[in-house]
Amino acid sequence: MAFILFVVSATQFVGHKKWFYLAFKAVFLSQILIILTWKDAKFGTLANVIIVLVAISAFGNHQFKTMVQKESEDIIPENRYFDTEVITKTDLLNLPEIIQLWLINSGTLGKEVSETIKLKQTGMMRTKPNGKWMPFKATQFFNANDPSFVWSTTVDAMPVITMIGRDKLVNGKGKMLIKLAGLFPVVNVSENEKINSGSMIRYLSEICWFPSAALNDYITWEFIDSNSAKATFTYNNETVSGIFTFTENGELLNFEAKRYYGGDEDAKLETWLVETQSFKELNGIKIPNKSKVTWQLDDGDFHWLTVEIIEIEYNISKSF
Repeated sequence: MAFILFVVSATQFVGHKKWFYLAFKAVFLSQILIILTWKDAKFGTLANVIIVLVAISAFGNHQFKTMVQKESEDIIPENRYFDTEVITKTDLLNLPEIIQLWLINSGTLGKEVSETIKLKQTGMMRTKPNGKWMPFKATQFFNANDPSFVWSTTVDAMPVITMIGRDKLVNGKGKMLIKLAGLFPVVNVSENEKINSGSMIRYLSEICWFPSAALNDYITWEFIDSNSAKATFTYNNETVSGIFTFTENGELLNFEAKRYYGGDEDAKLETWLVETQSFKELNGIKIPNKSKVTWQLDDGDFHWLTVEIIEIEYNISKSF
C-alpha cells in the first residue's frame, strides 16, 4: 500500500497535480513500517524526511497560488460587462500634445478601451546592488476601471529553492508578500502609507502597457515641455505622481518618480526610474516590451530589475 501511494504521488508530481496529499499519507504509512522493522529499515526515515519537506513546500506553494487566484478573481469578476466604446481623437483633446501623440502612435485610436488586462513577464532581479541576478517569471492582472493589480512571481533564488511573491494594489491599498520555498516569509508588508504610495506609483508607471488608461479621470496630466508630461494619480484620498518622457515620435523613453525605498518606517523617498529598452506590438498595441528599473540612490545607481512582456491580453472576462 505504501508503495502504491508513493507511485501515485510520483505520477501526480510529474503531472503537476496535487501530489502532496497522497505523499503525506504514503510517508505516514511508510514510517510506521520502518518503526516496526527499525533495525533493518531505519535509513528509510531519511528518505521520508526529504519527501515530507518537499511536500510541505509544495503545499505552501499551492496555498499561495490559491490565494493569488482568489485575489485576481476579486479584481476581475467572471463574465463582466465591457463598454465597447472605441477611442477617438475627440477623447484626446484635453491631453498634453505629447500624450496625444503617444496614444496615437501606440495604436489606441479606433480600439476599445482596455478595462481588464492579463500579461506575462520574464526577467532578472536582484535584492541588493552587488547581489546575484535571479531569473523570474510572473503573471499580472489589472483592472483599469477600478485601478488595481495583482502580480505574482516565481523567482529562482537558489538551486532547487524558489521564492514566490505577490504584489497588489486594491482600493488604493498596497500589499507585498514574498516567501522562500513557499514557507518562510521574507517580506510581508501591507496597507501603510509607504507601501500604498509605492504600489500606486507602480500602477501609474505600468499604464504604458495599456495606454488607454491615460484617459481615466483618476489620472490628470500636466504639460512640462514638448517631450514630457507629469501624471498625477488620485484614488481613495491617496495621490502620487510621476513624469513620463517621450521621443519626438511619442515613444516612451522613461518614467520617473519619487518612491519610498522599501515599505518599513525608515523608508525614505528616492528616485525610481523605469527606462524603455525596446518596443513591440502585442495584440495591436505598441508597448515598451523590455524595460530596465533603477533606484537612483545617494551612493550610486542600483539597477535591480530587467523585465520583458512576453504576452498580453486586453478585456479578459476572467482571470484564470
